[in-house]
Amino acid sequence: MQGNTDGSQVWFDPVGLHVEPGQTIRWINLDPGNSHTATAYHPKNFERPRRIPEGAEPWDSDYLLPNESFSVTLAVEGIYDFYCVPHEHAGMVGRIIVGQPGRSSATSVSAQAAGGEAIPEIALQAFPPIDEIMRQGIVRRT
Repeated sequence: MQGNTDGSQVWFDPVGLHVEPGQTIRWINLDPGNSHTATAYHPKNFERPRRIPEGAEPWDSDYLLPNESFSVTLAVEGIYDFYCVPHEHAGMVGRIIVGQPGRSSATSVSAQAAGGEAIPEIALQAFPPIDEIMRQGIVRRT
């Protein structure tokens, strides 16, 4: 979790990550001027659309102050989209791919957006492409 000194831009770095099932992901707020969250897109989190695999547990870090961290272990293969609650409208989103999700997982990401409050267009445009994450393993903010 990062941001520039005047707070005009905020982002996750990396924005895309490929991991194996059972791996633990840790977010650290390295932005000295803002609090952030790492929150899974799921109806249990503020009635947002589900954009994590069926059977996966949603998470919400709550607000992390500078230098605070939050971890989650992802066991279910698939595509996990997440966002920062106060900065989603600034495009602060990320994507984690766990294992080797099949084609149905890749095509269901858009279907998972149904229901709940609409995801802002700027956030939808900020997700890195699935094939790019699979090819590179890690996608940094450009």
